[in-house]
Amino acid sequence: MPPLSPNVQYDLPGDAAYQAMLYPPPEVVTVKSLKLTTQEAVIAHYTASSLKQDGIEITTDQPAVSKIKGKRLYRVSFTAKSGFEKAARQFAKMHATLLDAKHAGQGINGALACQATPGAWNPMSGFPVNRSDGECLWRFFLPLGMPILNHKAVTLLHYPPYVAMQHEDYLKNVTLQRWQRLLGCVGIQDPRLYYNILDVNPIAAPGSGQSEYPNDYFPIMLASVFFDNEKTKSSYIRSMLELALNPPHNAANPHTLPLLVGGSPLYDPQAPGWFRVRYKDQMPKDKSGIPQANVGQCGFVRIHPKSKKLTPYMIANHMIAAGVTGRCTSDPSQIPDIRKYTAQDLVAASFLKQYADNPSIKPDVAGQNAFMEWFGAKDGSGAPKPAADKQKIICINSQIDLFFDVKKLQPMYTWEEAEKRCTTMSDSTNDPCCGACAPPASA
Repeated sequence: MPPLSPNVQYDLPGDAAYQAMLYPPPEVVTVKSLKLTTQEAVIAHYTASSLKQDGIEITTDQPAVSKIKGKRLYRVSFTAKSGFEKAARQFAKMHATLLDAKHAGQGINGALACQATPGAWNPMSGFPVNRSDGECLWRFFLPLGMPILNHKAVTLLHYPPYVAMQHEDYLKNVTLQRWQRLLGCVGIQDPRLYYNILDVNPIAAPGSGQSEYPNDYFPIMLASVFFDNEKTKSSYIRSMLELALNPPHNAANPHTLPLLVGGSPLYDPQAPGWFRVRYKDQMPKDKSGIPQANVGQCGFVRIHPKSKKLTPYMIANHMIAAGVTGRCTSDPSQIPDIRKYTAQDLVAASFLKQYADNPSIKPDVAGQNAFMEWFGAKDGSGAPKPAADKQKIICINSQIDLFFDVKKLQPMYTWEEAEKRCTTMSDSTNDPCCGACAPPASA
């Protein structure tokens, strides 16, 4: 029987040269088993990943990608399985829009402007910046391969690690492995739908959760000058947010999807920093009138002045911060204490879960509910003092984060092993920093 004709077929915007700037070139791929030797193969690979993350099933492993019209355009073709036809057509529209000149194209313009500005692009070029990444390399890199249609939330972060582009996988990293675990702890059944990520700096650079890249090389002004600047008519960050926060399935809801802004003064502060600068007129003020963007803060923001819907947001820690900088201290009411870190991260996950359950909930109510669940206090102040079952979850997650094998890039304890440590080595209090259950304490 001859193969079925594709029931979804669409051309990517712009010519082939434009698309080549949006997708990584085949030569940067270090995972040879992927066999991504052509630009068509790279596009097909990332498109297949997005379809999978969105839960849209097709009849082949990957879509077909080919050049047409004198090899000037890329065309994507695939056949959706029965029951997925409508979602597949919506996916095609979202995919093409994501890559057009009003969205991803603005990122290219920002990167080119950055490269043309003396001293702005990769100031450490030619030198290593940590022990594991080798020479410092930068390259424009979009958030490719993640859900773009059926996602339940959007997360704003700092920048993508260069290794993600080399492995052609934006989502396979320690950060999201930890985040998946926390999302499951609050009852989220399909964590994939919470993997829509946007970076304020769409530039792949060294750093992957274990190999840090100093924040000084990506100051807040880099995003404000090159990727979101009215004077240069640049609106990459806000245009991408506006698109991602308003997928078709959310049309009937009173608000956009929720936005989680990840980063804190202790670890990767750029995303909340940009958010604070961009929306300073919409941020709460302290007694001196200073705009605030603190961990746990939640409210509404209007992404564009003409945005039809308000966006509920929460400021959170970066998802890997607790795993990198968390430890047992003498004061569990302040980060970097691992107990405070873990509880705050579970609050962020719970905040998103509440919007999946009730899209019309107000952010301050969702925040108070989440803080009560994991802190036993509506404002999340002090040390976490939740119910016993929640305390046990905090302990287990803390144990997994405290003991991490940096060579194998995986926790030393499974969930079951960490649970045993919490119940047998903490005097039945489920305190991850009690006695032999914890590493040496430091104030």
